[in-house]
Amino acid sequence: MSELLLLIHAGSTLCMTGLIWFVQVVHYPLFQKVGKDSAQEYFKQHQLRTTYVVMPLMLVELAASILIAIDAFETGVQPVLGFTGLGLVALIWVSTFLVQVPMHSKLSSGFDTRLVKLLVSTNLVRTLAWSARGVISLLMLTNT
Repeated sequence: MSELLLLIHAGSTLCMTGLIWFVQVVHYPLFQKVGKDSAQEYFKQHQLRTTYVVMPLMLVELAASILIAIDAFETGVQPVLGFTGLGLVALIWVSTFLVQVPMHSKLSSGFDTRLVKLLVSTNLVRTLAWSARGVISLLMLTNT
């Protein structure tokens, strides 16, 4: 069971790591190209559709991270990896729901170039945190 948990954890984390790099390098910067006439509907649809893709992965990643941290010795994971990974998940969730989601909500009300630039720059926190989690998830797999 612990091997399956580590695989589920690594899978969800690595999917989110790849996705966040795409968002950081391609997707968010292209928000500047959305026409002002269609921006409101675009951002509303973007937020809704993105939630369908990322929320299941984030919930699986969160649950797996909690289980690994709680049961680090049972899974064979070094506790420092389990708790560091869980701390990074907490940072990602805080950033997502206190920073990025409110910015997306504001963009749904109307286009704002400054806000798009701020979204790209603040998203770097999540990009780096998920990158570190990706490395940690691979270390967990190789160290068990």
